Amino acid sequence: MRKILTLIISGILINSCSSSQGDFTYLDINNNEISKSKFRQKRSTNQYLDIQIDSLNQKKLIERTKTGKLENFEAYRSLVSNKTSVKLDNTKPLVIIYHPGKDACNSSGSATKETLKNWYGTLEDGVQQLKANAPIYLYKEKEGLEKYDGVLNWHKDPDGLTEKLFFKYHYPCSSFVVISSDGEYISYFGEFSKEYVWNAINLISK
Repeated sequence: MRKILTLIISGILINSCSSSQGDFTYLDINNNEISKSKFRQKRSTNQYLDIQIDSLNQKKLIERTKTGKLENFEAYRSLVSNKTSVKLDNTKPLVIIYHPGKDACNSSGSATKETLKNWYGTLEDGVQQLKANAPIYLYKEKEGLEKYDGVLNWHKDPDGLTEKLFFKYHYPCSSFVVISSDGEYISYFGEFSKEYVWNAINLISK
């Protein structure tokens, strides 16, 4: 009898877990409910990422780019410069590369120190040619940055302010934001190419 009761309870728990894990409500960028197929169709493009809203069994689409104007940009720029000991040219755009912490995206792949040096070297050469400040590399959590030892200098996000201002969620791999000298910005969420950074600088400089 006890064995039968145990099996029944186990079955209920399994069904409950599978149900809670599989029954999602799908939302578009405006929090309107859409079908799972429509959600997947939009997600398959490069225009959107998806996030899971904690404890609500909801998945929401978010656009990968955001533009705006940062209030009190001078204070933010000064804080970043002081905390990282990086001297900035206030007449040039500020480029921030942001690491949210270790995840499946930024901890996979076959990149070596040599390929990372080449990739980021090319990125920085392009940024310099576009007359922007050299990228500053900030992190929320240091785990996952070991592969950059001897390649890049990463700094702790001062007071978590970069996350609060630009990166509300944990986006996969890393993200970036480019901010003009008067506070206009373009942020991009998730894995990106060098060209995306360069294009953002071009757009913000016009």
